[in-house]
Order: sequence, then C-alpha cells, then structure tokens
Amino acid sequence: MGRPAREKNAGLLDTELDALPPELRWREWMTRVEAVIFAAPEPVTRDMLARLVGRGCSIDLLIEDIANELAARPYEIVAVAGGWQFRTRPRQAEVLKAAFGGATTGADITEGEMIVLASIAYHQPVTRGALSDMLGREVSRDIIGQLRRLDMIASGPRSPQPGAPYTYVTTKKFLEQFGLETLRDLPDLEALEDAGLLSREAVPNESIPVSALVAESEGDDGVADDIAVEAKE
Repeated sequence: MGRPAREKNAGLLDTELDALPPELRWREWMTRVEAVIFAAPEPVTRDMLARLVGRGCSIDLLIEDIANELAARPYEIVAVAGGWQFRTRPRQAEVLKAAFGGATTGADITEGEMIVLASIAYHQPVTRGALSDMLGREVSRDIIGQLRRLDMIASGPRSPQPGAPYTYVTTKKFLEQFGLETLRDLPDLEALEDAGLLSREAVPNESIPVSALVAESEGDDGVADDIAVEAKE
C-alpha cells in the first residue's frame, strides 16, 4: 500500500515549516497557495493545496487572507468547479474588450447550443430525445457533438428507456466556464429570464427534477466518471 500523498511530498517539500515563527510560516503558506493557483491552467483543488501546507493549516483561512490582500487588484481568487482559480474582476470587462478588440477566451457557443446546454444543465441526466421533446424541435447530433468537443457535456448513465440511450450531463469544464462551484449554484430560471439570457419557453421548467447531478469529468475522454446526487431546493 502506498504512503499518503503528504508523506510522499515530505521528502521534497517542508510543509510544516516548524523552524519559522508563526507569522512567517503563515506568510510562506499563503505564498505557496497563491503561486500554485496563479500557475495552474485549471481550478486547483483543496487536496492539492493541502499537500503544500502544514497539517493544522486552514486552507479556507489562507484563501481568505489572500483574497483580502487582492482587494485592490483587478483580479481575484474565486471558488469554481470544485477548486480555486484566479480570474479578472467583472468590472474590468470593458477594459479587456477595449484592449483585445472584444475577443474572449471563453468557449465559442452559439445561441442554439446555449439553449441545449442550459436544458441539459437543468434536466440532467437527459437523453437527446427528451431534449428534442422539451424544446419542441430536433436536437441534432451535431449540436451534441459540438458541446462534447467543447467539453461542456459528457455521457451520463444509460437511460432505462428501451434501447438504453445515452444521457448527457454537464462537466467540470462547464462549471469552470460559467464560474460555478457546483450545480447547486445554477441560477433560478426566473433570474435568467430577468437578465434576458433565457426565455421560459426555451427551457420549460415543468420537468425540472428535484435533484441536481454534479458530474466531475475525469480522464482524457471527458466521460463523467463520478456523479453525486444532491437535493436541490
């Protein structure tokens, strides 16, 4: 049986920092956490950060102190997709548009694809046939394929319907793209309507389930490997 990750790491990195006074020890832990989140191409998990600091260190308090120090900066640490990530503050959006000519680094999703993606997010796990029924029009394999290529959706459990068709669920990339920590952070349909981002006709709410499936996409194929069920109010 392998040794715990912290023990493996102990020979390479002094995590406890017992030789330092408490103030400097805390500062060094903050620096480590900030450096890793800054350098990481995707949200950094709690487990990864825990390997960099002492056993008695509170990751949440470290993040809070880093966030306080960044209060006057144009970027911040946000909780997203089960981890933490640096992001430019929303108030800088106009500045970035002016600097980069309106270009964005987000996924290029058409309005039609967005409606299908929203339907999957609120009704998952859901089959392509069910999506077509609820939207009142055929949801093509091309749209499903494009959302998969963007890693916004993945295959969920097989449906109990005849033929056991595939269902679709959203991925960790979906959470990251839309700044959500979990699917419990999905806005109410009323909020989307008020913001003009979605019409009730586009995503009918009569079939929204009372449970939300949080899918974490792990592995190169993007298939959802772990789905945890949580009650959604």
